[in-house]
Amino acid sequence: MLPLKLDGAASGTKILCLGAHSDDIEIGCGGTILRLAGEYPGCEFHWVVLSATGSREAEARRAARLFAGSRLRSCLLKSFRDGFMPYSGGEVKAVFESELKGISPDLIFTHSGGDAHQDHRLVSELTWNTFRNHLILEYEIPKYDGDLGRPGVFVPLDGEICERKTGYILDAFRSQRDKHWFDKETFYSLMRLRGMECSASSGYAEAFHCRKLVL
Repeated sequence: MLPLKLDGAASGTKILCLGAHSDDIEIGCGGTILRLAGEYPGCEFHWVVLSATGSREAEARRAARLFAGSRLRSCLLKSFRDGFMPYSGGEVKAVFESELKGISPDLIFTHSGGDAHQDHRLVSELTWNTFRNHLILEYEIPKYDGDLGRPGVFVPLDGEICERKTGYILDAFRSQRDKHWFDKETFYSLMRLRGMECSASSGYAEAFHCRKLVL
């Protein structure tokens, strides 16, 4: 399997992390963010959550600091209504065009276009509308709908990163603990499955959909 190394991340690579809701980024690509932050000291992270209100706002800010650490350069939190983003599509698009486009990121993490959640799909669509000449990796989020696909990009994760990822998620997003799927076993199970698919030496990985990649 041919690996792709982000050598440029050693010298100021801008990474834009997009999530519809407060825990999306962390669940979908938290391990990859921890690995990048640890291996490439020159990279910087720009965090964007479009639905973060009340206690969820504080959770989102704390999680961004936990995952990106000193590499966090900005944290933009919006208050769009959970589940209703497609009905505010014009306003959401305005955020992308007026507040995000100027970041000019080198790498973008966003939702999968095939995600069953309507907010997630909109964020993915607008990512591609706004950023047309960028490396975009679409992360996956396990859910009741059973919408997991066949991603083609894998990031192996060692055991320590997996433990930190799951620990940070459970610690930061305490408002979500009553959900039947929100537990360590769910997060580990998906990382284990993707680790098996890419023959990760640790047995764990995160996976992404990538529509366009130039080598």
